Amino acid sequence: MAAVIVVGSGIGGLIAALAASASHTVTLITKSRLDESNTLYAQGGIAAAVFADDTVESHVTDTLNAGAGLNVLAAVEALCAEGPDRIADLIRFGVEFDRATGGSGSGPDAGAEGTQGLARGLEAAHSVARVLHSGGDATGAAIERALVSTVRDSAVTILEHTFLADLVVTDGRISGVEVVGPSSPEIQRLDADAVILASGGAGQLFAHTTNPAIATGDGAAAAWRAGALLADVEFYQFHPTAMATPGNFLVSEAVRGEGAVLRASDGTPFMASIHPDGDLAARDIVARGIANQMAAQDSEPVLLDATALGADFLRRRFPTIDAACARAGIDWATRPVPVTPAAHYWMGGVASDTHGRTSIPGLYAVGEVACTGAHGANRLASNSLLESAVMAHRAATVVGETDWPQASPWTARTGGAPAAIASPDATDNTVVDAALAPAFSRAALQNLLWDAAGVHRTRDGLSAAAATLGGWEAPTGTPSVTDREDANLLDLARLLVGAALARQESRGAHYRSDFPTDSPEFAHHIVWAREVYALC
Repeated sequence: MAAVIVVGSGIGGLIAALAASASHTVTLITKSRLDESNTLYAQGGIAAAVFADDTVESHVTDTLNAGAGLNVLAAVEALCAEGPDRIADLIRFGVEFDRATGGSGSGPDAGAEGTQGLARGLEAAHSVARVLHSGGDATGAAIERALVSTVRDSAVTILEHTFLADLVVTDGRISGVEVVGPSSPEIQRLDADAVILASGGAGQLFAHTTNPAIATGDGAAAAWRAGALLADVEFYQFHPTAMATPGNFLVSEAVRGEGAVLRASDGTPFMASIHPDGDLAARDIVARGIANQMAAQDSEPVLLDATALGADFLRRRFPTIDAACARAGIDWATRPVPVTPAAHYWMGGVASDTHGRTSIPGLYAVGEVACTGAHGANRLASNSLLESAVMAHRAATVVGETDWPQASPWTARTGGAPAAIASPDATDNTVVDAALAPAFSRAALQNLLWDAAGVHRTRDGLSAAAATLGGWEAPTGTPSVTDREDANLLDLARLLVGAALARQESRGAHYRSDFPTDSPEFAHHIVWAREVYALC
């Protein structure tokens, strides 16, 4: 029996803790309340091939098509093949998915265990309606509630308001974590035989994000400092439709799946002229289409028109969004909602294999903090909750094993260590006048990343951002938790901008207007360890 520490309390962390606790002693630490996570805010749903007219193979194909040629096939196959079983697990844990009542959301009886009669929705880039919801647009909250209740009744030890400061590595293997508890700023060490990172993404890198305030990339930054490989960090997905109001409340893609239309400020639909799939094109395409339309109309938001769906349907199908619109003073049954892109999901993260194993023995990573390659360069809608559930379960089945792959899961894919290439920072001549550069702060970093590494990127903008980031220093002395979060964001911002500079093409969620097409030369993953990176 191993001592296992799980970091994070979203769907990945909670499932990993529950599954691992069947055979091991498990402690779950979370930086806020147990029920506060990205999962809590997930609206759109969870995709899986559980209906009679759907197949795992079709789900695999859709995932690969969205990933722009960078998916790792083994990860995609594991994600899609094991998805139905993980949906059945969630139902057993008490998640009540919406039932079919006829109309556009209903479908034939499901084929997977316990899924008969469930409703389903269609989302962008899916070839069939396969997205399950709970509470209409409150799927993440329903999943979080059910799993939190189950974990509280389990043998898992729970440490809330406990911040991961760093990972402890001894003789090349994980041996514990350093944390800051709720009662003291002093570092405490917790020993462990294995650590499962499930700490989520880093949406707070950007000025506009759908992520909650806790999404500061703490697990990824700690793993990088400990020497773990990070991969695909340049690929950040921007959700096309966040409300253009304070807080950037996410308006689920499922709204467009039900028939809502994107319109220019003058009311003209515009997505059909950009892509054959129109309003249901892949997220990166829609986000860029919106950004371009906003640029053409003096930065005014575009309009999401759901008025044809009717007030009763909108209230019943999307109660959370309906309430958010009401709080913003918008009656979306009678007038369109102003929307803008916002940072939503990180495809990059700690490089891990299909069982969550990273390049550090004893360290696992699952969910948004991890990069299995399942999403490639652009995540298929509603695959995120599924990947967290699948990979968390797979990690728990091998956690505590003493054997570890000799090569990292990413370098092993090339048959050996990939050839290192020079960092772009070493040859870039951009200089930023320190007197003109803003002082370091979280807000300054977020604005810098939004402007230089947001939906549109250029060499000049990225080079200037890299120079500014290189001149900033994180707070010193005895840092507060906020200071530690800011330091994590600074570490990850440097990696993201460096990778975006290195990838001289446009692919998936990464768009360079100076290299507007994809290139066979960059049909590879960029992998980082400390300040060295390589292609594989």
